[in-house]
Amino acid sequence: MPDLASPTTARPLTVRRITAAEHGRFLADHPGSSFLQNPHWPGVKIDWRGDSIGFFDGESLRATALVLFRRLPVPVPVLKNRSLAYIAEGPVFDRSQVALESVLPPLVQYLKSRGAFLVRVGLPGVVRRWDGSEVRRALAAGEHRSVTQLEPIDTDSAADGVRARLSAMGWQAPAESEEFEAGQPQFQARIPLQPELGLEPAADGGFSPAVEAALSRMDQTSRRQTRKSTRSELTVSRGTAEDLPAWQALYEETAQRDGFTGRPLAYFERMFRELNSGLGSGADSGGAGDTAPDTECTLYLAHLQDQLLAAAIYVRQGQFSWYVYGASSSAERKRYAPRALQLRQIEDSLAAGCTWYDLGGMSPSLDPQYELAGLTRFKTTMGADVIQTYGEWDYPVNPLLAKAFNLYMARRG
Repeated sequence: MPDLASPTTARPLTVRRITAAEHGRFLADHPGSSFLQNPHWPGVKIDWRGDSIGFFDGESLRATALVLFRRLPVPVPVLKNRSLAYIAEGPVFDRSQVALESVLPPLVQYLKSRGAFLVRVGLPGVVRRWDGSEVRRALAAGEHRSVTQLEPIDTDSAADGVRARLSAMGWQAPAESEEFEAGQPQFQARIPLQPELGLEPAADGGFSPAVEAALSRMDQTSRRQTRKSTRSELTVSRGTAEDLPAWQALYEETAQRDGFTGRPLAYFERMFRELNSGLGSGADSGGAGDTAPDTECTLYLAHLQDQLLAAAIYVRQGQFSWYVYGASSSAERKRYAPRALQLRQIEDSLAAGCTWYDLGGMSPSLDPQYELAGLTRFKTTMGADVIQTYGEWDYPVNPLLAKAFNLYMARRG
């Protein structure tokens, strides 16, 4: 990922709303952008109001941001037009050509004029990366408190300067925490992919070199179970919108078994519809048509004859892919149906030329007794490295309301 180093000029840009088509064209030229910046995403997050905004140098569009607005959760009439302005994984721009100082101050002024009491941005970029096998060993040993105490394999040399520049502009850094943040977690698990190694199957019918490279990152148990899943009688297929009720039933079974609160079927129906609306004929509610970024949302199903054993929801946009949701049955565990779906997602990511397959957020804690340690163990055994992003930075337009909102959220969650 490009760093956030300061380019030679930092002229403030002009901010105004743009159409979904304009937004889609810009993202199509930035294949490293997240689907959370896709102009169709507000159609999924219906509790928020979404706006696509552009940053212009004259008539030249230099940056974009999908902003989600959420009203204050208090029934006070004088505050009814006040809202949190949230930008996940954005703004998106060429950081070698456009400075933070050109984008963020005019962003704040624009959102202030729209009634924002707090602006929260999760700047794209990787600060540090740790080898997944080292994290796995450290977690087993229990000798370190946090991933941050380990030696990273990659460090962005510009990161400290970026943080200093953000602070100088009045932005507040995210607090260190072992918990998952309310928005996008600062620590994430990502599997590096190497499509350039080749996608042709081996002469003996085995996996391609690119898939073998991904498998080699797994621990021995995960690799053995993944290979075994391909020798089972499982059928792995892509589902359609008509299969979402079957997904939902398995997802609710998983939520009850694992003790988490799931999302309703309507959410997944919107996700499937909106993130696939830029494909095919180009007819869609947002008007982006064939100018939308290269995005797809896929439902994968693993059946043993007529029995659904596992399902997964996967999103790909440009050079990134994400394992977003998963569900599995308690039946036929030795078939390793979830492993078969992970393998299929890796294969499809490689076929699309993706360089990263994202398994989602995780805690930086290395305490083997910590309640989320199992999640870290699973994701690193699947071959994921641990990356630290810049996290979500706050600009309190109205410090009093921002403090009250953060206190409310802390009590709530």
